[in-house]
Amino acid sequence: MAINIILAGPRGRMGSEAVQMVLKEADFKLVACIDRKFDGQHLKDIDGMPDIDVPVFQDIEKCFQQVKADIFIDLTVPEVGYYHTKKALENKIRPVVGTTGFTDEQIIELTELAKTNHTGCIIAPNFAIGAVLMMKFSQMAGKYFSDVEIIEKHHDKKLDAPSGTAKKTAEMIMETREFKKQGHQDEKETIKGSRGGEMDGMRIHSVRLPGLVAHQEVIFGSSGQTLSIKHDSLNRDSFMEGIKLSVLKVMDMNELAYGLENIL
Repeated sequence: MAINIILAGPRGRMGSEAVQMVLKEADFKLVACIDRKFDGQHLKDIDGMPDIDVPVFQDIEKCFQQVKADIFIDLTVPEVGYYHTKKALENKIRPVVGTTGFTDEQIIELTELAKTNHTGCIIAPNFAIGAVLMMKFSQMAGKYFSDVEIIEKHHDKKLDAPSGTAKKTAEMIMETREFKKQGHQDEKETIKGSRGGEMDGMRIHSVRLPGLVAHQEVIFGSSGQTLSIKHDSLNRDSFMEGIKLSVLKVMDMNELAYGLENIL
């Protein structure tokens, strides 16, 4: 039986790739899209979209009332992604969310809602399998290296900084790393922000440039040695396997998982 999917953000860079992925999968069926424009139209009516008769809604509640779905994929922006995810859980439609920038409080609220409604949900800062391995390897290294800096690089259209991947990486390292306030005790920034953001004593640097997609390097240092763990997504197709895996896995879940590493 086909898995019925509603997708939010079909015209975005990630969303348009996800539309193609869903259409290619024999067991997936795209039944509706959420878009801030083109309410009441169909995907085939929108320039650049596939020639398919899939309805487009602006109001997510109206969509959920009129269209029966198993999965809701959100690849939008934090401001609406949180609202969309909450509404999906309230309607017991399983969300697979690639939108980043949620606050800790929002993640906690969504976790409780998923648990209460016995509805699976996956929120992944990064759907690339290699990126998840990079985070896991960094977590392992954090046990042995207390000095670490994270450099994440993304396209200049990305709204949140640091990236959700960088924050998640730091959180995972914190689970194994002994706290250390890094840098010289008398260190002074002559240009504000030049040492990057700080999280549990670690430094996180964000680069935003056209031409980039999604890249991260985690650099560890100790006496006489350094260790670099790096991952590069060269195009957005790199995220599709993770989204596909999440759609399949979330069908058998009844709670929220934050991070793709929890389902691998």
